[in-house]
Amino acid sequence: MKLVVAGPFGVGKTTFIRTLSEIPTLHTEEAMTETGAPVDDVAGLPGKTTTTVAVDFGRLTLPGELVLYMFGTPGQRRFFPLWQDIARGAIGALVLADTRRLADSFEIMDMVEEQGLPYAVAVNRFPDSPIHPAAVLRSHLDLHPSTPLVLCDARERGSSLDALIALTEHVLHGLPAAPEQP
Repeated sequence: MKLVVAGPFGVGKTTFIRTLSEIPTLHTEEAMTETGAPVDDVAGLPGKTTTTVAVDFGRLTLPGELVLYMFGTPGQRRFFPLWQDIARGAIGALVLADTRRLADSFEIMDMVEEQGLPYAVAVNRFPDSPIHPAAVLRSHLDLHPSTPLVLCDARERGSSLDALIALTEHVLHGLPAAPEQP
């Protein structure tokens, strides 16, 4: 199953994929430069010195021989055409969000919806992030009642796996039932 890990700039997509991948990840992180400073707003992102410029890739095999191929996308608007190419053929997306910058997630969720991908939202908990009840987050993100919402820490394998499982279950439950064999 091809899954997209999407979200705004600096939300933890690369970390998420590195945490879960059973293989060495492919990542295209580059050092941020002064030239990019006017475009890549690092306000509220202490210590952010690199950015993904193409794709992150990792693989995870779940019980039952279900293999997940995770493709992480850049979060900046200038990479949206690349995002569309990466999303082609995916069966779902995990949108990472950050409570310090929730509004930044709207554009990404719109793109996912425009592609017709089922998705789940994982709110990545940073040490300095405000904590909100799930009902408040769901309301602020204007999520459909069937859209899964989970809290995770992209640095922790267990909570990241829970987020990926929520997405996978959501995608699998939305697939048409296989015809019964006689």
